Amino acid sequence: MGWWPFGKKPKVASNPNDPILKDTRTWLSELRDACEMNFDAPEEARRQIRHMQVEWKEAMDRGDMTPSLREGLEGRAFRLLNCTDQEWIGWLDDLKFWKAGWKPGQDDENEA
Repeated sequence: MGWWPFGKKPKVASNPNDPILKDTRTWLSELRDACEMNFDAPEEARRQIRHMQVEWKEAMDRGDMTPSLREGLEGRAFRLLNCTDQEWIGWLDDLKFWKAGWKPGQDDENEA
């Protein structure tokens, strides 16, 4: 009677030092969600963005984030933190702004 199909599963050895890395879409999604949840309260969203910037720096210091990813996130954060409340809605509605690979100044070059 040693075989039983509903027995306990063997424990999988996991390395506590092995971080689950977020990808670019996840970081962007978190930023966008914070902004869209506070679309009518830009100051609260800006507070959350500043908190995210600390998380990005910590992730970069740990080696969990690439420099190019942080540069892209910081470029978006800069625009969101320094825009007027009227421009705020424009950034939230700009689909190119939220795509991976967006770079600061890219839209200016395409419009000229």
